[in-house]
Amino acid sequence: MTTGSAETARPRPRPRPRQRAGRRALALSVLIGVPLALVGGVASCVASDTGNLPGDGMERVWDAPADRAAAAYGNAAWTVGDTVVRSRFDAVTAFDARTGERRWEYAVPGRAEICATGSEVADGVALIGLMAGGGTGRSGAGSGKGCATVAAIDLKDGRELWRTERRAGATDPKDEVDVLAAGAGLAVLRDDPAEDGTDGGTGEGTGEGTGEGTIGAAGEGTGVRAFDLRTGAPRWRAAVPKGCHPRGVAVTRERVLAALACPDEAKLAAFRPADGSARWVVPLGARRPVAANASLSFVSAEPTVLDVGEPVGQGVNGYLVFGADGRVRAEIDRISARPPVVADGKLFTGSVGVTAFDLANGKRVWASESFGPWREITGLHAGGGRVSAVTTSRKGLDELYVYDAATGERVDERTFDSETGGDNDGLTGLFRFDGLFVAARWGDGTPSPFTAYRTW
Repeated sequence: MTTGSAETARPRPRPRPRQRAGRRALALSVLIGVPLALVGGVASCVASDTGNLPGDGMERVWDAPADRAAAAYGNAAWTVGDTVVRSRFDAVTAFDARTGERRWEYAVPGRAEICATGSEVADGVALIGLMAGGGTGRSGAGSGKGCATVAAIDLKDGRELWRTERRAGATDPKDEVDVLAAGAGLAVLRDDPAEDGTDGGTGEGTGEGTGEGTIGAAGEGTGVRAFDLRTGAPRWRAAVPKGCHPRGVAVTRERVLAALACPDEAKLAAFRPADGSARWVVPLGARRPVAANASLSFVSAEPTVLDVGEPVGQGVNGYLVFGADGRVRAEIDRISARPPVVADGKLFTGSVGVTAFDLANGKRVWASESFGPWREITGLHAGGGRVSAVTTSRKGLDELYVYDAATGERVDERTFDSETGGDNDGLTGLFRFDGLFVAARWGDGTPSPFTAYRTW
């Protein structure tokens, strides 16, 4: 017999019955679990894409009752306390922001129509302009009698507090912008030139501050007038520079502002709220004068941001930012037809993405990712350090994107479900209240003037 040091292979012990059963169960669980995990992952992706995944969706909370189509003028939306308010050509209606229940309605007397609205409310009061007669339909001009009456509405209960008359020009009512403004305890209105283009007033006087030009004495022609916001008692009349007429008014705590069309160029004037005395008048153009017929409207009163539109390639076509002394601090080019929003020291605009500009110097601070040509921003809200954008897409459902206002970092993304989305292509405003997003709409085919959503 030969001996050696090689090891002899020992036979493996046979598995016991309990071990064999455990291994079969493990194999079976793998065979079943992997497909289930794949199905679950696909289902989660589908639920996320359709807005039905908890933590990733938007839920409809309430709809205000649907309203018939509105004319192209007199439309506005405001929030005051726990109330959202909608103005249209024939009425002003308020709804509970938590439930959507209608609280009150101010119906315009007779056949008069709302032809202008204040862009802001102050001390719970909104200003509306009225024209006599009746309009010509959904999108046509009014009766041509002018937007000659101003009324103040208490937004707590819809009562008309007072009304007064203003000098109205021949402007189509759907083009009336910045006719009225509220703030600093004042209701401020502009008096327009007569139909023959005359201002009806002269006067002499020297402007103050960094501005230039001649301030006309208080007369009965073109100018700016102020009333007590709650009572309507006349406060003062501030005439504008000779030969100029106001194209828009706005109010801050320290200044009453008027965008002016003057014989040779456009200007901006500031008056003291206490007595209407002039603080300064400044030209808008730094390199060259802004055309007198340029479109002018206020994006924000404080900080003061003016939307200026000259022909593309021939002048300013964007936003001018002014300091308290009337000096232009920044010029920001227009990159979207959608109105921008101002908050947190920045101007935010939305086109194929959200872009933030610093109001101190006009430089771009950040830009979000591009949504591509198939997705459009229809609603934008900024405040409290956050910027929220509602988008619609030709290829899918509506979505909500939320960004950090300072850095542009995306902090949330939500998808509207199939029953919730689809109504956000006609937004004209986006508000925040107590965790709700309240979308405002008006115009032909509007399903509801307000809809409230919440994340879930």
